[in-house]
Amino acid sequence: MDMVDISSAKPGDEVFVIYRNPHVPTVANIKAAEIVAHPKDPNALALFLNETFHVIEDDDALFTTSESAQQAFDGHFFDFDEQ
Repeated sequence: MDMVDISSAKPGDEVFVIYRNPHVPTVANIKAAEIVAHPKDPNALALFLNETFHVIEDDDALFTTSESAQQAFDGHFFDFDEQ
């Protein structure tokens, strides 16, 4: 999986995230987002997702491609280690 190294991210970079619907917690989708300058802190970055700014947290998983995000999504939600 190709994850984004946030220390090398810059405004304008497109990333993909696994986003849980805040209204329906059992629903998660892969969404494209953009790395942008934080609107209140010019020295920080934020995600612009669903027309909203989101603070980038240390435990956020940001992927370089939708395929990488899909692989992580499938592994997390559908890999039941059936043997």
